[in-house]
Amino acid sequence: MRAAGWITMAMAALAAPQAPAAETGPQASLDRLADTLGYRLTMVDNGPTCPAGIDGCFLTTITLTVPETLPAHVPTKGFALYFSFVNRLPLVESDIFVHRLINGDVQQLTLKPGATLRPGARHEIRLWGIGSNFSKAFGMPNAYLVADGLKPRTIAATRPVIDPETGLEILPFVAPMTDEAKLATKSDADKTRWLTAERAFDVQAARLAPEAKGVVILPKPAKAVQGEGKAIDLTRGVALTLNGVERSAVAPALAALGVPEGALPLTIRIDPVASAKPESYILDAKPSGIAIVAHDAAGASHALRSLAQQAAFEKGKLTPLRVEDAPEYGFRGLHIDLGRNFHGRDEILKLIEAMASYKLNKLHLHLAEDEGWRIEIPALPELAEIGSKRCHDPSEQTCILPQLGAGPDGVGGVNGYLSTADYVAIVRAAAARQIEVIPSIDMPGHSRAAIKAMELRHARLSAAGKKAEADEYRLIDPADTTEYRSIQNYSDNTLNVCLPATYRFVDTVVDALAAMHRQAGVPLRTFHLGADETAGAWVKSPACKTMIAGNGGDAGKLTPRFIERVTASLAAKGLRAGGWSDGMGHTETAAMPKEPHMVQTNIWGVLHTGAIREAHDQMNRGWDAVLSIPDLGYFDMPYAPHPDEGGYDWASRGVDPYQVYGFMPGNLPANAATIRNIHAEGKSIEDKPALQPGHRVAGLQAQLWSETIRTDAQVDYMLFPRLLALAERAWAPAPWTPAYQAGATYEWGDSRVDAAKLKTGWQDFAGRVAAQFPMLERIGVAYRVAPPGACIVGGKLEANSMFPGTAIEYRIGDGAWTRYAGPVAVDGAVDLRSRSADGKRASRTVRVEPAR
Repeated sequence: MRAAGWITMAMAALAAPQAPAAETGPQASLDRLADTLGYRLTMVDNGPTCPAGIDGCFLTTITLTVPETLPAHVPTKGFALYFSFVNRLPLVESDIFVHRLINGDVQQLTLKPGATLRPGARHEIRLWGIGSNFSKAFGMPNAYLVADGLKPRTIAATRPVIDPETGLEILPFVAPMTDEAKLATKSDADKTRWLTAERAFDVQAARLAPEAKGVVILPKPAKAVQGEGKAIDLTRGVALTLNGVERSAVAPALAALGVPEGALPLTIRIDPVASAKPESYILDAKPSGIAIVAHDAAGASHALRSLAQQAAFEKGKLTPLRVEDAPEYGFRGLHIDLGRNFHGRDEILKLIEAMASYKLNKLHLHLAEDEGWRIEIPALPELAEIGSKRCHDPSEQTCILPQLGAGPDGVGGVNGYLSTADYVAIVRAAAARQIEVIPSIDMPGHSRAAIKAMELRHARLSAAGKKAEADEYRLIDPADTTEYRSIQNYSDNTLNVCLPATYRFVDTVVDALAAMHRQAGVPLRTFHLGADETAGAWVKSPACKTMIAGNGGDAGKLTPRFIERVTASLAAKGLRAGGWSDGMGHTETAAMPKEPHMVQTNIWGVLHTGAIREAHDQMNRGWDAVLSIPDLGYFDMPYAPHPDEGGYDWASRGVDPYQVYGFMPGNLPANAATIRNIHAEGKSIEDKPALQPGHRVAGLQAQLWSETIRTDAQVDYMLFPRLLALAERAWAPAPWTPAYQAGATYEWGDSRVDAAKLKTGWQDFAGRVAAQFPMLERIGVAYRVAPPGACIVGGKLEANSMFPGTAIEYRIGDGAWTRYAGPVAVDGAVDLRSRSADGKRASRTVRVEPAR
């Protein structure tokens, strides 16, 4: 179906009444207005001349079109329009509306005195924001109308819809972004250009990879050799013999192999001497049988996963094969943010299977945020009952504010939480695949959902005359008059670290999580306390007066004192503490645990601005440093600088699989040779401070923050295939990496980085990725289908793909989609798209014009 056709149908569906409503009266009028009000969000200019007193601004507009036939009795008392806008808005201009920030990203427009909505009127609201809106993903859905005494109603035009071709959510109310000169950058210093089809063609032409042959195992094994002789027919089944390992420890990997019982011997033996490194394995497949020798159950599972990949590629007729393999890094992780927008048990279980398929072994579940609390804590039921739901309730007695375009109704996939049974099932499924689940509750900042839930608990118990019980878990000092705004624009999202109740709360939550792990039969080993982006709270809190005085009068030192105290508490429970590097780096090393591997720090400084400083400083302290650098692993960043690619872009305008694959964990400054800064400039990186001998990174972790990720399909799209590149880099060495030399500075294009090895490695990797697409589809992963690169030169269309074997289709004008098979003569502009390996999904459509 043509895009215009299905969008028209989708918009028609949106115009239908959204809920049973009275046929007459104020509620019916509000409902009809919400159903028929036109709403258009337009990104106008990212580098305009700013109004007086505003620096670093951009301009976006909301255009409201009142229907020609205005419903009778449109209510005016308490009438307001609510919408989400994540950037700060120092100025909002409108002819009829007054703007007010509610909190976070929730904004309110109310009518000016004497102003009314007139039939057919068009009103432009000018939003002067701080920062930029470089993509359509910054538009937030589900704006809504309210009036006193009536149920709020979502403006139908702002509801998201699912593109039937791509399976992805789109926002029809967001205007196309086509003016590259005004929208791609904020200043002349920024050299970013949109990755158009023509530019993608040039980039991909320099890296074109052949289709895979031979060994396709991913991550790349340390050694893999195919032998001569008769193929091994796995379709006839195997006879399993286990020595030193229980069947349950390898059951998921056996299931992934997918072969029946039969006569071919398959022997699995645990031998830590023959396979010396943790998680290592030796796989020897011959016509006479298949033998696996592994260091441990994890190694045995990895061997079976490698066997499954190769067997699937060879359609069950396996060429004789010997693999000797072990991981480069012991920590190979994936972080999923469930707090901003919820993603449930089924999606997590699917991702766990995908992680195991590619030998990732740490699942970091971000379970609480300002925008949502996502785990049941039986002793504190309000956390899940209230903190997991966003709706229109200004008093926040039944839910928290509808941040991030959640809408007023408290329904939909962005709301929800994991029950204890859900979490236990996740821990069990992960453990069966040798994956550690690391729960994360961000604190003391990023805690608004918890604070609001505990305030309701306090009110309930206080009303019942149980004052002491009410105070047990109150997380704020009611006498605190400090005014602050967090990075995400909240004025009330930070736990008070001076209250005994705060530490009681932390202990209760940690103990509840530990109990769930025990129920799953898997002890809790690591608790991640976040510790990042703490706002300037507590300065005027009477409860903090003594603590501030004890820290030289500096309220900023209270966060590291909090981290140190919680870390000590965790250590007393036998738990390792994890945290984000900005918060962890401000602690006193002497106050942190001295035992090896008791402190995990996730390095999330941007490569060109803070990553080396944070990583080397914290590795030099003896901590386990996990690289979570945005340029490497923030998979909520767009794949490419283009307005139709989703995700936030504060750290990088594009993190594509090539950049992830080429990353050099063993020599961080050397990445200056291959990765440009946020303004697309090649800049040098100094090695300050130098890494002391005897230290190295513990591993790598991919992050998916979910501010703009509202559907499970979007989760899959943003993670895959980038996660395969990170899995490769965490498991296998990067042979183009120069040996680390303390104090060495690297430049863009530095010849010490072996560009030829990187290109050859990428071409091999890209072929193996394409071979994995059918396996991802069997797991149920809706990976990103990259749009093709294309150009028209001399009247001929040429197209190429990031990954070999990708099917490309093109369309001229209103014609039918046609499979691209090679250069073809065309007249005029051409639309193109790629298709998934199974043909069921398409990429976004791109257009190319004849070269001028």
